[in-house]
Amino acid sequence: MSKINHKHVAMSVMMTFTAGSLAAQQNAPLVYPVTKKVDTVDDYHGKKIADPYRWLEDDHSAETKEWVDAQNKVTQDYLATIPFRGKIKQRLEALWNYPRYGSPFREGQYYYFYKNDGLQNQAVLYRQLGLDGAPEVFIDPNKLSDKGTAALGSLSFSKDGKYLAYLVAKAGSDWQEAFVMDVATKQLLGDRLDWIKFSGLSWKGDGFYYSRYDKPDEKSKLSKKNEFHKVYYHKMGTTQEQDELIYVDKEHPLRNAGVGLTEDERFLILSTTEGTSGRELWYRDLQDAAQKDFALLVKGFDYDPGVIENVGDKLLMRTNHDAPNFKVVLVDPKHPAKENWKVVIPEQKEVLLGVGTAGGRLFANYLKDASSRIEQYDFSGKLERSITLPGIGTAGGFGGKAEDKTLFYTFTSYIAPPTIYKYDIQSGASEVFRKTEVKFNPADYETKQVFFTSKDGTKVPMFLSYKKGIRQDGKNPVLLYGYGGFNIPSTPSFSVSNLFFMEQGGIYAVVNLRGGNEYGEAWHKGGMLDKKQNVFDDFIGAAEYLISTKYTVPGKLAIRGGSNGGLLVGACMTQRPDLFKVALPAVGVLDMLRYQKFTIGWAWAVEYGSSEKPDQFQYLVKYSPLHNLKKGTQYPATLITTADHDDRVVPAHSFKFASALQEAHKGSNPVLIRVETQAGHGAGKPTSKLIEEATDIWAFVMYNLGMKM
Repeated sequence: MSKINHKHVAMSVMMTFTAGSLAAQQNAPLVYPVTKKVDTVDDYHGKKIADPYRWLEDDHSAETKEWVDAQNKVTQDYLATIPFRGKIKQRLEALWNYPRYGSPFREGQYYYFYKNDGLQNQAVLYRQLGLDGAPEVFIDPNKLSDKGTAALGSLSFSKDGKYLAYLVAKAGSDWQEAFVMDVATKQLLGDRLDWIKFSGLSWKGDGFYYSRYDKPDEKSKLSKKNEFHKVYYHKMGTTQEQDELIYVDKEHPLRNAGVGLTEDERFLILSTTEGTSGRELWYRDLQDAAQKDFALLVKGFDYDPGVIENVGDKLLMRTNHDAPNFKVVLVDPKHPAKENWKVVIPEQKEVLLGVGTAGGRLFANYLKDASSRIEQYDFSGKLERSITLPGIGTAGGFGGKAEDKTLFYTFTSYIAPPTIYKYDIQSGASEVFRKTEVKFNPADYETKQVFFTSKDGTKVPMFLSYKKGIRQDGKNPVLLYGYGGFNIPSTPSFSVSNLFFMEQGGIYAVVNLRGGNEYGEAWHKGGMLDKKQNVFDDFIGAAEYLISTKYTVPGKLAIRGGSNGGLLVGACMTQRPDLFKVALPAVGVLDMLRYQKFTIGWAWAVEYGSSEKPDQFQYLVKYSPLHNLKKGTQYPATLITTADHDDRVVPAHSFKFASALQEAHKGSNPVLIRVETQAGHGAGKPTSKLIEEATDIWAFVMYNLGMKM
């Protein structure tokens, strides 16, 4: 500093001018890019619907790219004026910088586990001989791309543990490539497979099964509708062109198909779906030389059956057939009719999320008010014990091999980072195997569960997490999160990003909306198709509860959701713009009349319905966020987020919604869009991009809620 003392006066003048300039920028009305409109009108069953921003669906056009650049500039210029944005990033980097481990799993003579040292873009796969061996790097995905945008997907080891097949996704796309490695030498073999999507890998002998689509057109590979999913068998040492076609349904292009093997490699199970729920099962007994083709096991697509494992020549299956909360049955594949099923684990009052196997036992994972409950059974269905968990939270794992004596599971909650436990299958004893150390004190925070009554009288649960000592005086900033769809529950999980918000005095609220499966299939069906409005009513009801009980006020309330949750935020901010100060729709399904025309969107029609059907169009158009913006309305401060490689919910949804919102909006609240590059729907996003995105989101939220740092 001594070298520039002679400039002290000049610097003081400059700093005063800069501060004044920042204040002026923050108070000045935003000028959004001019977005052209085209004369595109669709006729939906006699009703004309304009779609003036249709041209933004072409994500490859120069015009669209110019529009994205212009929008990103406005957004980044706005965010740059927030005075504490730099402090937010510094704190997030400090919070994020802690070692994160995955549960170990055994393959052959090795135990494998994932670890991220802290700020590594991708977690590294390690291995060690036994539990006491020295860990060594097995696969480091950070070396697969310059900026950490390549991520490992599914892994599958050959039964003898000699070979590993694994998937790699690049830039967040759903498209994946498969590679094969010699486990002993860690050398890649010549096998490389392309155009894999929505697939696992299942070894059989000297090869494995997988699912793929035909090679897409390069220009439209991130947006074109995916059709004719096929199952292949790849034999090691051959080219992909030589792979054996195992299954394709030429009569139903909009069905997905995948296969998996029982642990003893006897039964090959084929699962076909027409959407995100509902499944048909077929099987081949590979020990039966006479059976050349798949035979029907369970006719679809009204229920969600899934094979757990075989018991000799019988199959254990989890199903919601005549059991909305699911049960486990034993099925003789030669006599698969429902009346021949033997109930092994009856349906209970809590929903059975899934069943794992290890050490000749079944581990049933139930949800009780959105929190985990685990029971251990033998294969005949005899209850051996309920496993004691540390508290209200989410437990995961509970899987392994038939000969295992121990397994590993994780437990986490909103204020407790994941702890890995070692579990003795015979005695039922759990011991801490590895505890996560984050730079905060969990004792300073608390989570409580509350219940409120939704619009139609339904009782809905919600988790509230915050720093101890808050007052119900209506002055607390709140971030309300929800999902509410596709049979997916919102269960407690730890996030350093959400912890940061709590650290600043915020309340992080998660509402368990209908449409998920927190209470089984009835809860799911209560929020799908023509009942979708119930989901939005539940979310609005959660906000009204937080206000009426003086946790917050509308001017301190932000809402957030991604994907189907992005639809949730879009619908609620258009239905009740007065109720929220900030809205954060991420990678959202925002055009409910055209979503089915892109990539895998057609599979969501079982959940949403389709505008191609007159009766379903009638309710879709009533809540479609894009089509319910009203000109001259003051909408919440909105930051829409999406990414250029999102081929799950194509970014056109967000592009069109942002354009229409900027046109309709009246008032001083900013309505912006942030388009990430070299990223997709969210999976595999590198740590550096996660921190950058969290920095921008929390800066936007805190600034617009009147928070300081």
